[in-house]
Amino acid sequence: MSSSVQHFRGQKYHELKSQCTQQGRLFEDPEFPASDESLFYQSAPPRKVEWKRPKDLCEDPHLFVNGISSHDLHQGTLGNCWFVAACSCLALRKTLWQQVIPDFNEQEWDPKNPEKYAGIFRFRFWCFGEWTEVVVDDLLPTMDGKLIYCHSNVKNEFWSALLEKAYAKLAGSYEALDGGSAADAIVDFTGAVAESIDLVQGKYGEIISEQMKLFEDLLKVHRRGGLISCYIAASSSNTNEVETEMGLVIGHAYSVTAVQKLRLGERLTFSFKAEKLFMIRLRNPWGKREWNGAWSDNSEEWKKVSSSERKSLGLILENDGEFWMTFEDWCKNFTDVDVCRIVNTSYFSIHKTWEKKMMHGAWSKNSEPLLNRSGGCFDNRETFLQNPQYIFDVKKAEDKVLVSLQQEDRRKYKKEGKGDSIPIGFEILKVEDNRSYRLHKLTVQERAATSPYINTRTVFLRRILKQGRYVLIPTTYHPGIVTKFILRLFTDVPSKLRELKADKPKMTCWSLLCGYPRRVTQIKIHSAEGLQKQDRSGGADPYVLIKCENQSTRSPVQHDTTSAIFDTQAIFYKKNIDSPVIVQVWNSNILCDQFLGQAVLAASPSDPREQQTLQLRGRGSREAAEVPGHITVKVFSSDDLVEL
Repeated sequence: MSSSVQHFRGQKYHELKSQCTQQGRLFEDPEFPASDESLFYQSAPPRKVEWKRPKDLCEDPHLFVNGISSHDLHQGTLGNCWFVAACSCLALRKTLWQQVIPDFNEQEWDPKNPEKYAGIFRFRFWCFGEWTEVVVDDLLPTMDGKLIYCHSNVKNEFWSALLEKAYAKLAGSYEALDGGSAADAIVDFTGAVAESIDLVQGKYGEIISEQMKLFEDLLKVHRRGGLISCYIAASSSNTNEVETEMGLVIGHAYSVTAVQKLRLGERLTFSFKAEKLFMIRLRNPWGKREWNGAWSDNSEEWKKVSSSERKSLGLILENDGEFWMTFEDWCKNFTDVDVCRIVNTSYFSIHKTWEKKMMHGAWSKNSEPLLNRSGGCFDNRETFLQNPQYIFDVKKAEDKVLVSLQQEDRRKYKKEGKGDSIPIGFEILKVEDNRSYRLHKLTVQERAATSPYINTRTVFLRRILKQGRYVLIPTTYHPGIVTKFILRLFTDVPSKLRELKADKPKMTCWSLLCGYPRRVTQIKIHSAEGLQKQDRSGGADPYVLIKCENQSTRSPVQHDTTSAIFDTQAIFYKKNIDSPVIVQVWNSNILCDQFLGQAVLAASPSDPREQQTLQLRGRGSREAAEVPGHITVKVFSSDDLVEL
């Protein structure tokens, strides 16, 4: 966790606490007062709410009673089972909740020194890329002397009610927390990377191979400290909170508390006609109402397993509201799962370490096309490239890339009726290996990946990309929408992610002396065929070198072939319009590379823009002697430096 912490609304816990203790008063938060405006912006509670401090609700208040557990929590009257599910997930991981509740021992009530108590608490959330500390007083909303929102099943434990109050303050009111996503709350608690998986669309209930891949992935996420929650999407508002015949509640977030692959002994293999069981354990935030299918509390399956076998298999139930299911049943009964990965960026770890880059950006409108940064998705061909553009490199032959695009949280705009997330997504384009200016037209570039476009706060994508340079374009679905975002990219080796801001080379004093580019040329070398055989096995290890003026770029080597597919792209800004582009094919050798032939292109704007096949020739002019082999290329040139 980074050492720099932002203070929400500039409030500093230690300063405020010492002021209160010196003046002998309890803290009352002017930024989130104990009044109706903190409760709601539209739907008032059915009866009057009384704000009370924990000491007015019980004898001996504590933050934690017997430690923190995912069973401490119950949902109140607010539709925020998602927040309770996120808290249940958080409570499973000590390193994570200690980040959210800093110095919890110092914040705890101290019956021996009651004068230390000042009615002030602090919590930390990961807000839009920065850890932010939120201070609250401990006046909590009640009716009939009972907490009306999130509360513990132990009357004198208050961590969850106070955490919820801090989160409501961040959102603007308690009502702003009505109907949210567990994944968003977990990201705010941890800075994790959220991925939403649609189990129905992915056919995980039907395709066993996909089911197994998902199981292995979730097992890994769970083992590495990630958090998982799931729900059954409501088909309409009137099915929300309805129970299915299998005892599961629709539209209700469940936290996953264990994922287990069990190898059964001989006796159990015979009973279950399987050597392995793939199991998942869930918890209902209401603490009651459970699954009643296979492996539910009183099912046949449990009768076959002795209590000692249950222990050795780890098939234990901690308490009420928690239940086991087979992974197959889980895939068939739930519709959506939110996976929050704690991506490991520590070099001192036994697990895979990722290189992380994070960029803050914004979609903004401007009537001048070169300055507009809100062009909408790829379907808006005219304006799509008028979005922020980020460039990165994949240095290995192949690399797994994780991308997370998160828009700013819109709950604070609920009061104005603009609280819904905007549909967002992104495109990844494979571009020229030497590009360093913004893209203006798609010609030789390839679409390497497209994220889903959804109106969730975060869009996530995992992809394996080949070596090369890429431009990532985050977009809103519709053009002309203005909002901020953060982009996070995780790769195996450093990616040098950076924003492309300039449209063309900069005019400097040097340009006057050495000349300024007058023409831009893009070239894509698709392939080389029929090359001269270079080794005893009749193959070669070719690569292409593309040169223009004093710039050059080369492709990766293709091994053991005389017909190689390169798909290498380059872009050149030429000071002299007569400078040719030279494409050379070389054979890679340990001691000294061999020249196999070249093609010289004039690259003028009037040249054909279709794919063409060129004969390789020896060194020298365009008329040099022919040598075996030819190359297939596409060339685009323009005297308008911002056309390509």
